[in-house]
Amino acid sequence: MAVVQTACKKSAKASRPDHRCKATSEVQRVSFNLHAGIFRRFTGRIAVANNDFLFTSESVSEGHPDKVADQISDSILDAILEQDPTARVAAETLCNTGLVVLAGEITTTANVDYIQVARDTIKRIGYDNTEYGIDYKGCAVLVAYDKQSPDIAQGVDRSSEEVLNQGAGDQGLMFGYACDETPDLMPAPIWYAHRLVQRQSELRKDGRLPWLRPDAKSQVTFRYVDGKPAEVDTVVLSTQHAPDISQAEIHEAVIENIIKPSFPDGLLTPKTKFMINPTGVFVIGGPQGDCGLTGRKIIVDTYGGACPHGGGAFSGKDPSKVDRSAAYAARYVAKNIVAAGLARQCQVQVSYAIGVAEPINITVYTEGTGVIPDEQIARLVRENFDLRPKGIINMLDLLRPIYAKTAAYGHFGRAEPEFSWEASDKVQALKKAA
Repeated sequence: MAVVQTACKKSAKASRPDHRCKATSEVQRVSFNLHAGIFRRFTGRIAVANNDFLFTSESVSEGHPDKVADQISDSILDAILEQDPTARVAAETLCNTGLVVLAGEITTTANVDYIQVARDTIKRIGYDNTEYGIDYKGCAVLVAYDKQSPDIAQGVDRSSEEVLNQGAGDQGLMFGYACDETPDLMPAPIWYAHRLVQRQSELRKDGRLPWLRPDAKSQVTFRYVDGKPAEVDTVVLSTQHAPDISQAEIHEAVIENIIKPSFPDGLLTPKTKFMINPTGVFVIGGPQGDCGLTGRKIIVDTYGGACPHGGGAFSGKDPSKVDRSAAYAARYVAKNIVAAGLARQCQVQVSYAIGVAEPINITVYTEGTGVIPDEQIARLVRENFDLRPKGIINMLDLLRPIYAKTAAYGHFGRAEPEFSWEASDKVQALKKAA
């Protein structure tokens, strides 16, 4: 930059004060390209035309210790919202061998048996035997909730002429993403990774593979050609199991009953590598194998690394927390943009200041796939979506007890009737406005 600025000064001395300095233009061009490059870099994937690359995402089952914690937190949130839709909830959970700790901040008029909610959640997941490391009947549950800080509450709840001017519950940045790689407009690696662990859970619960246990992880690596998913390079699947089954039996059953039915014809090839329980044994799992904490699977919860993440977890938070509600809204925006045919890929960033209703920025980036300029799409977003916190809550009807279902197998890319942020009901409005 210094060299260019020096050149600019020399040019100015050279007698053309009425004309724009070419060196200054070069500085701005370099700055713009640098900014665009940084933005592209942090979209997670760099899709280079006429080039192929590998991209990997992972998922975990409902029995993974961190997901046990997420589901307890969101089940507590739902139990509160059933009685008190305007409650302020930030419910955190820790789970270890035989122990669950509930902490955080809750301000509500609801009367909830938090201990029973935690036990019911653990039972629903499938931890109903002391041999699994945690048993809903006998585990200890400690409760240590405080109320929401009044300093935070005054920024969120302060009166205004318009109820829509409810302030954001915290500062932060959130991202939403959609692409045309799968029917649900999600990146292929995370979408199929979720399908694998969902299939594992299904076969465990219906008894077809009775030796399966609740804890499992999947990882899918896709080969992209010309920026599009072409084939599966590697599948890793680790599943907790009963101690009396051989690894050979596990290997065959997982490939034939879990992996192959989860992919359509053509994606798995003779070159696809399968890695089943690579450590050899996975008997000890769940909270006994690892301590579980709410909010530690934020990439699994979103897009599998295919786009940036603002860092805020979702589970246990009521929708006044923009970490959750604005991320849902950003997905809603991005999905409608792609569904409307305005782009094949779309990343949306929004950011907020605590206590302030209007978002600081709304930025759209279509990775070069937009049919109109990104700035024009961003204008359409501002005109068609109310991204103030209360506007988001109203737009997506977020004061319902719908969150326990989100806490396993991804918050996005699922055709669940409660998931209002997965609707494509703004498509016609966007097409008309474009």
